[in-house]
Amino acid sequence: MTEDALIEALAGIALDAGALIMDIYRTDFDARVKSDNSPVTEADEKAEALILERLASLTPDIPVVAEESVAAGRIPELKDRFFLVDPLDGTKEFLNRNGDFTVNIALVENGVPVLGVVYAPARNVIFTGGRASGARVGKVGGDGSVAYAPTAVRAAPEEGIVAVASRSHMTDETKQFVDRFTVTDLVSAGSSLKFCRVASGEADLYPRLGRTMEWDTAAGDAVLRAAGGKVTTVDGMLLTYGKRNQADDSDFANPWFVAAGGFDPFAKGEGA
Repeated sequence: MTEDALIEALAGIALDAGALIMDIYRTDFDARVKSDNSPVTEADEKAEALILERLASLTPDIPVVAEESVAAGRIPELKDRFFLVDPLDGTKEFLNRNGDFTVNIALVENGVPVLGVVYAPARNVIFTGGRASGARVGKVGGDGSVAYAPTAVRAAPEEGIVAVASRSHMTDETKQFVDRFTVTDLVSAGSSLKFCRVASGEADLYPRLGRTMEWDTAAGDAVLRAAGGKVTTVDGMLLTYGKRNQADDSDFANPWFVAAGGFDPFAKGEGA
């Protein structure tokens, strides 16, 4: 299957999962707390079940690491290629009904997110990215059709950058990192849409100096890389995927990272 064909197939799966999520979003749904103190809803579980079923039919030989499955102890043996799935990224935003939640599907090859789909069903917008095909943003119509346009990062404005930060997980360390730069606007947003804001040139910097998991970031990372940006650790190394440490709670956990568009936040002369 070509990259373009796989992107289209994954986008279709994400759109269907998003429709299911929105059906639940319009009801008086309940949430419970998982062992890591994060919330989970019926929408998370049903969307993941749909995605897993569809991926098993589409690409049966590629294992899938999905958030709720991992929480239940179901972790496949990883190969050089595997999917990372977060069926509902931004569950807190879902609970707060502010629209900043997404469906995330990414393909990882040798630790690199080479393809990703991020769909924000409440906002009717979908982002796709592939190593060969570039990044796109699509407006989803009422009939489910998608009107796509290419998207790319922008060069950092001379007068200062726009930074985007987590609405639910702002840390003191993140604030201190942002303060290193001349910032004209600091925007709060939820879920993987923060990556997409940078990928579409609406923002220039997204630092996350706090805990995240690989399924939180892989799809947005793939979109941003396809748009010309990058996601690095605070040491300037590209973020990698497939990190295993079963001895503690760091299985599939990310280090702190910085997502940037058309500038290098670690280059000499950048920041303070």
